[in-house]
Amino acid sequence: MRGVSAVVGALLEAWQEVRVHRTRVLLSLVGVAVAVCSLTTVVALGAIVQQANQELSERQSGRPASLSVSAYRTDGGTLAPEAMDAAWSDVVERYDISYATRVVQTTQSVPFRDGIVQVPTQAVDQPFGEMHRVRMAEGAWFTERDVQQLAPRLIVNEIFYDRMGRPPLETHPMVALGGQGLPNAASGIPSGGVRAVVVGVTPSATWEIEPSMYMLGSQLQAMQAAAAGERGDAAAAPSDPYGGGGPVIPSYEMWVPPEIADQLTEVVKRDLRAALGTGVEVTADRRDWATYGDDPFLVTKMVVIGIAVLVLLLGALGLVNIALVTVKQRVREIGIRRSFGATASRVFFAVMLESVVATVVAGAAGVTVSILVVQSPAVRSSSDRGWSPTSPRSRWTPRLPASSPPRSWARSPGCSRPSSRCA
Repeated sequence: MRGVSAVVGALLEAWQEVRVHRTRVLLSLVGVAVAVCSLTTVVALGAIVQQANQELSERQSGRPASLSVSAYRTDGGTLAPEAMDAAWSDVVERYDISYATRVVQTTQSVPFRDGIVQVPTQAVDQPFGEMHRVRMAEGAWFTERDVQQLAPRLIVNEIFYDRMGRPPLETHPMVALGGQGLPNAASGIPSGGVRAVVVGVTPSATWEIEPSMYMLGSQLQAMQAAAAGERGDAAAAPSDPYGGGGPVIPSYEMWVPPEIADQLTEVVKRDLRAALGTGVEVTADRRDWATYGDDPFLVTKMVVIGIAVLVLLLGALGLVNIALVTVKQRVREIGIRRSFGATASRVFFAVMLESVVATVVAGAAGVTVSILVVQSPAVRSSSDRGWSPTSPRSRWTPRLPASSPPRSWARSPGCSRPSSRCA
């Protein structure tokens, strides 16, 4: 109890000294407040830049660990997309992979008020949005309910949305696919074509000048099947945006835990080869930023750490200067206290606490200013370009055979239940 009273008394004494000499303390602690503010701001902005770069990379190549899977015939023939889709779906279901998607690059004819435009289109599955951190300016990414709708759902970029006239998404604005118009649609062109509903808008990059859109792969397949029934298989074939000719073969992606990515890669390749038969080669590799194990953001981290250490050293020099000034100006007071029996440790403790109390106040002021700087509209608007509204996933484990060696996995895919699932 006496020790607690002594500490409380020393703190109160230090606070009184700060109040008495507030002008001197204020001037001497300006440097500390600036140092704390600078240190906090540099670390916060460094973390924001690193996260923005990481998420930009993940929007382009997927999150760690993203596996890209493709297959081709070794005899130069064309692999049937239906066979590949069936084999892919079987592998995804067998190993309980929660995040897997097909990606088809194609074009769709869309009528606008100023004419028909061939709009580059990515046909994907619903998990694509979280796998690639797709950001939404308005509306929301595709949901399971959208997959069940008969009318195709579209997510368009802001350029597309501007050419539509920016109708409220709550009104379920329609566009026409296939070069025809729809009554009461955003295009305002006569009726015909396939009715599609816009459910979301993605922000356009600064270099984008043309409209583009996402649609669900299953709904693209349904459109192709309907076109084949009406106009034949040639009319149903999707357009190759790169002019390569021939049918467009989807690419396939899955997002799996990094610790089992290598094992799962071999399993997927082996199972797909077995399902597709002889004469087919399957490739599967990682293309995310963590593929090679090196940290591509190490330079950013080192620069931030270097600046933070420098600022910290400058702040420490400021503290030393405060302590020296305090002792120099309190020489007579210290002498009087010593003459009345104060011990050296008590004098040292009182001087130290005065510096600590003043430094805490200055540090709190510096942190407050730093928060205001980081949360300012200018900084937030810059950092929002790299942040994604999607929440981080929970950890999950695909079902892999527990004890069999890799060679037998394709023949004996016995599965164990995952320990956790991503909601």
